[in-house]
Amino acid sequence: MGYALSRLEIDPEFSDNESSPVGDDNDTPQPSSENNLEHEVAQLTKLRSAPHKRLKQVLPRRQDFPVSPVKMLAGREGNYSGRGRFTSADRCHLLNKYLPVKGPSIVDQLTTRAYVSQFSADGSLFVAAFQGSHIKVYNAEKGWKVQKNIVAKSLRWTITDTSLSPDKRFLVYATMSPIVNIVNIGSAATESHANVTEIHEALEFSGDDEGGYSFGIFSVKFSNDGRELVAGSSDDSIYVYDLEANRLSLRIQAHTSDVNSVCFADEASHLIYSGSDDNLCKVWDRRCFRSKGKPAGILMGHLEGITYLDSRGDGRYFISNGKDQTIKLWDIRKMSMNATRTPGFRNYEWDYRWMDYPLRARDVKHPSDQSVATYKGHSVLRTLIRCHFSPEYSTGQKYIYTGSHDSCVYIYDLVSGAQVARLMHHKSTVRDCSWHPHYPMLVSSSFDGDIAKWEFPGNGETPIPVNNRRPRRRHFD
Repeated sequence: MGYALSRLEIDPEFSDNESSPVGDDNDTPQPSSENNLEHEVAQLTKLRSAPHKRLKQVLPRRQDFPVSPVKMLAGREGNYSGRGRFTSADRCHLLNKYLPVKGPSIVDQLTTRAYVSQFSADGSLFVAAFQGSHIKVYNAEKGWKVQKNIVAKSLRWTITDTSLSPDKRFLVYATMSPIVNIVNIGSAATESHANVTEIHEALEFSGDDEGGYSFGIFSVKFSNDGRELVAGSSDDSIYVYDLEANRLSLRIQAHTSDVNSVCFADEASHLIYSGSDDNLCKVWDRRCFRSKGKPAGILMGHLEGITYLDSRGDGRYFISNGKDQTIKLWDIRKMSMNATRTPGFRNYEWDYRWMDYPLRARDVKHPSDQSVATYKGHSVLRTLIRCHFSPEYSTGQKYIYTGSHDSCVYIYDLVSGAQVARLMHHKSTVRDCSWHPHYPMLVSSSFDGDIAKWEFPGNGETPIPVNNRRPRRRHFD
């Protein structure tokens, strides 16, 4: 994973008066030829976000032109779909044009780094986790009022990850220790100070023969049914915890370096994706793991370690953010059984914790790259920066978005690879960001301590003024 300075960080290259929502068009990189997708995922994305074929027939000679909202509304009134309403693809075709680029308004400001941004599955709650022991749960439907202010237990370095249960009753948080804590966020009390005002139940992920701080957990996720947790750790392993039995049910010695990110592939939770500092993504099928003891497959293509994975939710596609400054799109049907050793393609010394990525490495391609597409433009340095698919409901997962070390949020078109937006406000690394599942709203969290909300076209509320004073630098043990 790697560590930087344990304090709130402001990049000196960004002045206090900089606050432009979207990057200049001249700064937008052109999509590379490898991203002109002809893969099946391109067709699926277009089907999810294209208007009904009967609407396209209105302009038979202009198939490449977007269908206007006026014609779509007229078509709906004429019941072109036979359902008396828009199809889900029609809805996405309308909504995915309204990117959340207006703003930002400030949700909260702390004098410590913000590490995690996470909407609940229905968008009613938002979780932000900070290095200075705090996790805040905001009610996004009630003026972003703090519903739960959690002071973490057993904090070591920082809160590395959080996850909300599907029913929104519980939240788990991980730190650089083998203990994951679970909090009841449905209780009446707003303040939840670990084992002072409320009990934070500790879930032990280490074995009986291991020391108390033998490893740290970088990634933790609930299963879709809320019965299990999957975690990735600094001891190169994947863990599955059975919450009903209150015990560790599976440990996989998965990689040869830190497992920085894990997630379930789909609702069934049989498949697990993992990404590691050994540069590999792996797919694990729990239905046959105990008999084979090996991954279902391996995916190669990143030149450096993987910082984050996000599943498309269909058990087939996922994306990964890499320290080689790229996001890659994967189809697990292209995976191999063994990793091909390719010595010699890296001929430079580099450490992402304090060095810029070498210029001569930017155009290097892995000789056995199995990815479907590659997206470039953002910067992955100093921390485990996260990337995500845009929501299915409002965009048909047409976009990929990510935080960046250069203090921006980047949004890419999945099919063309074009950078469609760059959100600029923060003055330090944006580690995480989260797109509302139903509305054109995105919230970013940064090492400058700001939680910023981006919208389009806006909800009519007066934005909270941005405090441009530099927060006092503090150290946290």
